[in-house]
Amino acid sequence: MLTQSLQCPECGSTEVWKAGLRYTSYGEIQRYVCRDCGYRFSDPEFSRKITNSSSNKQANRQICALETKRVKNLDAAKTIEKNAAGETTTKGHLVNYEAKLILKGLKPKTIINRVNTLRLLQKRGADLLKPESVFHAINNAKRYSHKTKQLLEKGWSDGTKNNAAQAYKTLCEICKIPIPEHINFDTWTQKQEKLPWLPLSKEVDNLIGGCSRKVATFLQLLKETGCRSGEAWRLKWTDLDLEHGILTINNPEKNGLPRQFKISGKLISMLNMLPKTGQKIFGKTQLNHFRKNFTNQRKHVAHKLQNPRIDKITFHTLRHLYGSLEYFKTKDILHVKERLGHKNIASTLIYTHLVNFKSDEYHTATSKSLKRDEELLKAGFEYVTEREEIKIYRKRK
Repeated sequence: MLTQSLQCPECGSTEVWKAGLRYTSYGEIQRYVCRDCGYRFSDPEFSRKITNSSSNKQANRQICALETKRVKNLDAAKTIEKNAAGETTTKGHLVNYEAKLILKGLKPKTIINRVNTLRLLQKRGADLLKPESVFHAINNAKRYSHKTKQLLEKGWSDGTKNNAAQAYKTLCEICKIPIPEHINFDTWTQKQEKLPWLPLSKEVDNLIGGCSRKVATFLQLLKETGCRSGEAWRLKWTDLDLEHGILTINNPEKNGLPRQFKISGKLISMLNMLPKTGQKIFGKTQLNHFRKNFTNQRKHVAHKLQNPRIDKITFHTLRHLYGSLEYFKTKDILHVKERLGHKNIASTLIYTHLVNFKSDEYHTATSKSLKRDEELLKAGFEYVTEREEIKIYRKRK
């Protein structure tokens, strides 16, 4: 909805649209977006009332849709996209670009970084409507020193250049800007990616055993499901069926696929020990703060056990471990793709090139009864063979 009484604090334009709500301890704050420059800001009247509050110093910061209120902002994004569809100016393209990214379900931080990168290139002389100009700006981009407020002689790294190039390529796709054949924005793409490092299962178990209750539960969940840390962090108690031991991921990251997992009794017990103080399983704190806490505990465990390999384990390491173990057990790449929630099988193929576990050490167990068979399978053992009516199982250490 167009709001004629407001002006954009960035460019002064009156082409201002409502763009969702921001929720604070003071109540709801109406958010607006400028159709001309794409700047987002809060209701000025509300902001003036809380200017003196230290907890709201960033009330006017430029942010995108909040994760918990994405539906309302999706409606705003659809409206912005519809009205910016016929734009041919740079400002119109950036607004349309941001709206498209919101509709794709990208994280607000990712959207901000991409839009800010394109605006930085424009500020440094690039014409976003001309791919040649943007390519030259990226290729010659210099680092900026916030201490001296000047550009340095050292240029951007290849990774930074690649991120900027990919952001611009997405802009060209959305806004139908043709890229000449002689311009290659994949110049800075890393030619060879390193294979993910994988820990031993016993090292992961040692780490889980040495962490606090909340961190240990989070790690055990990542180990058993292979989900991304952001997906696990957004889980609610309503996504968990404790009676049947089923965990559902309905809010996948990176535009992935929803999926369900059968979790172990050990994980169910650990989840039941967590306090149920809100809708989310792991509380309302930010994931970055939780990650720092995990890093400190991981360092302590690695030092205590004198095993530096443990200090290399990250949240995403457990996803790689899960994917590689699933492929080793099933040899079915489509099954692994479904378990990890990938939409493109190219993202899953990396797990076919990881460590060959045949040379690793195993725990072995035997069984003579059906009940014992069930216990071993639930514990992660796999059937190997049978000798004299005794079944032999094994599990990687």
